[in-house]
Amino acid sequence: MPLTESKLMSLGAALAATPVADRKPRKVTDSEGLYIHLQPSGSMLWRLAYAFDGKQKVLALGKYPDVPLPKARKAAVDARALVADGRDPALERKRARIKAKSAAMGSTFRVVAEAWFKARKIKWVDSYSERLRSRLDDDLLPDLGELKIAEIEPVEVLACIRKIEQRGAPEMARRVLQMAGNIFRFGVATGQCARNPAADIRDALASPKPVKHRPSLKPGDLPEFMRRLAQYDGEERTRLGLELVAHTMVRTSEARFAHRDEFENLDTEQALWRIPAARMKMRRDHLVPLSPRAVEIVKGLFVLAGNKPLLFDADTKSGVISENTLIYAVYRMGYHNRASVHGFRSTASTILNEHEFNRDWIEMQLAHSEGSVRSIYNAAEWISGRRLMMAWWSSYLEHLMAGRNPDGTVHQQPANEDRLPEAAAAVLRRMEDARR
Repeated sequence: MPLTESKLMSLGAALAATPVADRKPRKVTDSEGLYIHLQPSGSMLWRLAYAFDGKQKVLALGKYPDVPLPKARKAAVDARALVADGRDPALERKRARIKAKSAAMGSTFRVVAEAWFKARKIKWVDSYSERLRSRLDDDLLPDLGELKIAEIEPVEVLACIRKIEQRGAPEMARRVLQMAGNIFRFGVATGQCARNPAADIRDALASPKPVKHRPSLKPGDLPEFMRRLAQYDGEERTRLGLELVAHTMVRTSEARFAHRDEFENLDTEQALWRIPAARMKMRRDHLVPLSPRAVEIVKGLFVLAGNKPLLFDADTKSGVISENTLIYAVYRMGYHNRASVHGFRSTASTILNEHEFNRDWIEMQLAHSEGSVRSIYNAAEWISGRRLMMAWWSSYLEHLMAGRNPDGTVHQQPANEDRLPEAAAAVLRRMEDARR
């Protein structure tokens, strides 16, 4: 029979009158899965037995008499309605609690953004971290920072991103929106908001302009460029900086922040530049074998740096020369919009691939590896092959700087073997013999 208030009062009185040592758990059914659970402690708890997704479950509905019989039956009806709608009432209750907790916390977008930035920063190189910090401070926090993150609507995010578009930076707008989305997802994961409103406005953004890749020299243009570099009449450190990038194929930022202690064995044939993971895009040490000419460049920079640890020390916010220093030198040489410092890497890759050097050596030298197990465990194994390749590449550039082969047909010129370790010279001779 269904329960009544008098029956419940009678059950409570009987439970209270029973010695604690003699009490045992007991279920007394009402109807449609609802029952009262009598516990040895003296508590009378409402429970609803139900089936969901093929499994038997129990939902707690409160304690009697705090929850009287009519209220318990109403809660049971609501729960069964959720089951009929394909929703688990236990999971829905959990979600409601999270939302209530989020509302009670009242975290602002700024609070969540700072927590997100702190949690992610450890994985980023300093330069990338600084860029993201700037976007956060300049583009997101001024408009969204003091709003409760759980209450932010898509239209508010869109208004913030529109300001970036209006200053003519649609690609930056997309990047900032992506950052906002990451912050909202972090908020969802940490229970501080229920959804990511940034996801709802992606289709409302202006289309970005076609990607314009940084210009790079065609192989046939390299001889004239290297001859102009040899005659460069600007600051000696700048000329050596351009040569260092050309001979090592590193990124501009990796060269600008070069530290004296990163260079090893400069007086041997095993000369090496070990760029620490903290300065690398892939967050892994990058080994750069140094050719004889590259060693001369490094030693020249040591002299110019004096007793300073940074080879390109400067009185700037970053403590080194500006990222524009090298590119402006390229412009002075007559290559505005025709070449970039970063473009050396593309040119080198093209030429080395044309000369059929091992593709893995080239990709590893460019630090393009994606972190596969193979790349991690072969970094040291490939250093010998890359050393030969870089000796060949340096010799190739030296020929061009010396003005040899003025007709531009550089591929058929033998490398300058006199400046190479014997092992590299032997490889070069075999390569030249094979071409003939």
